[in-house]
Amino acid sequence: MPLEVILITGMSGSGKSVALHALEDAGYYCVDNLPPELLLPFVELEQKSGAQRVAIAVDVRSATSLPLVPAQLKELRSRDVRVRPLFLDATTDTLVRRFSETRRRHPLSGNRPTAEQSDPAQDRQHALVDAIELERELLADLREQAHVIDTSVIRPTQLQAHVKSLLSAPMSQLTLVFESFAFKRGIPVDADYVFDVRMLPNPHYEPTLRDLTGRDEPVITFLRQHGDVEQMYSHIVLFLNRWLEPLARDHRSYVTVAIGCTSGQHRSVYLVEQLAAAFGERWITLKRHRELDAV
Repeated sequence: MPLEVILITGMSGSGKSVALHALEDAGYYCVDNLPPELLLPFVELEQKSGAQRVAIAVDVRSATSLPLVPAQLKELRSRDVRVRPLFLDATTDTLVRRFSETRRRHPLSGNRPTAEQSDPAQDRQHALVDAIELERELLADLREQAHVIDTSVIRPTQLQAHVKSLLSAPMSQLTLVFESFAFKRGIPVDADYVFDVRMLPNPHYEPTLRDLTGRDEPVITFLRQHGDVEQMYSHIVLFLNRWLEPLARDHRSYVTVAIGCTSGQHRSVYLVEQLAAAFGERWITLKRHRELDAV
């Protein structure tokens, strides 16, 4: 059986340790902060020992050797290693807040004092934002090759569930991830395609439906009565049917389709459920309800 390697990269403060713990719980042998120079020798050693599942975290602390990783992944695949790259991301505001709350120092933060500091706290925040944006640049190539998980507004238990659900999907074909979300909490940064459905009839204004969700039969019945909802569904289906095959031919492993409404409770949830059911007949599909799963 070929060795499976999960390569976890991503922004500092995005939850890589949480993801690594989830993989450890799932039976993977996990290594944190492996220098890229050791990636090929380490995997070779694991192959010789008969290992089957390994998870490796590589991050910006190895900044000078990060450019080696894309070629190394290609080399591993040529050796019949099943490589699955995951990239954890979050908005800059979220990362700034997390570093501020934990008082951790960003690995790219400089030590040079700034001149004429009128507001040291504000200067520190500006330096932190600069470090985060530099990190984005350094990790851009790895992000491009990986499946991205946005951890901005999800709890650690949600992240663990997302990681474990991805492991259940076969690697040999494209996997569709349908995700509902609320615009008021921000657009998921891991979305490949975003569809705004806030113009559709809103069950929130029906007192008997307000506390229900798009998975409940009364809400489903309400939305199916409106032609605009059916037309939106049909347009999304038409778009995906046109472009999924080319994406699969381009060796994409995952495509995340995000559907957003005001609260992420009714319309977006309904459409995600319907789309996942329809496309599940042809593709591997996963569902996420960002706001409902957080309850």
